Amino acid sequence: MQWHAPRAAVAISPATVASPAKVRAILAQIDRIRPELAAFFGCMYYAALRPEEAVALRHGDLILPAHGRGKIVLAAACPRAGAAWTSTGTPFEPRGLKHRPDGTIRVVPIPPVLVRMLRRHLSDHGTAPDGRLFRGTRGGMLSESVYGRAWHAARQAALGPELAATALARRPYDLRHAALSLWLNASGAPAEVAARAGNSPRVLQDVYLHCMDGQDDFISQQIEDALDAGPGSRSSSQYVKASGYTHRRHHPRPCPLSVREPVPVPRTAHGRRVRQARNTACRR
Repeated sequence: MQWHAPRAAVAISPATVASPAKVRAILAQIDRIRPELAAFFGCMYYAALRPEEAVALRHGDLILPAHGRGKIVLAAACPRAGAAWTSTGTPFEPRGLKHRPDGTIRVVPIPPVLVRMLRRHLSDHGTAPDGRLFRGTRGGMLSESVYGRAWHAARQAALGPELAATALARRPYDLRHAALSLWLNASGAPAEVAARAGNSPRVLQDVYLHCMDGQDDFISQQIEDALDAGPGSRSSSQYVKASGYTHRRHHPRPCPLSVREPVPVPRTAHGRRVRQARNTACRR
């Protein structure tokens, strides 16, 4: 007996994706509550970094011009696996980028707003002795419990009790979901977005299937027009031309014997065999 476990649903719900205005409101509260973490959450939204990538971010990974866009050159991540599962005996273990061979880098262009946040963070809070931008309470690695408490407090204050009770931006990781949904809808370039996010285009399509807008209204209108088509309405071929979709219809190749003038065949036994052979060739 063979049995395969059902595949888990990987597509995220649009109910968890916050709008830019909602994200800015939460980040403003973070800046009031824990200003040293404002740039951390800014990296997760404006650069779509994973939490383990933002935790491992160092000063040398940043390209911050005085004006305009900058870049983040990611080369490592530091996920939390527990002291019993790491070779260092600490809860965190430096690793390469997720699903990438060791030594692989990922270059993420960042908007001017994040450049300003990072420059202000370096000016006000500096870095750890090893160059890390974000530190825990005692100077160690920034833990999930520390930035998780700050996120929930800022979210409650920014959204209010009613929205805070929903799934909207419930986890800090939802900042990455909001960023990639925004990038896909704004650019329409899934390959470039996948390269910046560190995912494959197929995974990006599966995960953010329900968060991409743009074609739903157009396709729905075409279907409604086709359903409402009456005797005097446009034909299906006109709908195809109006939608911009063209395809090559398949036409069977004509029989070679049918395009030439038929040769007279005598009405004999031999002629009957010739006519049968000609009809068989035309049917083929």
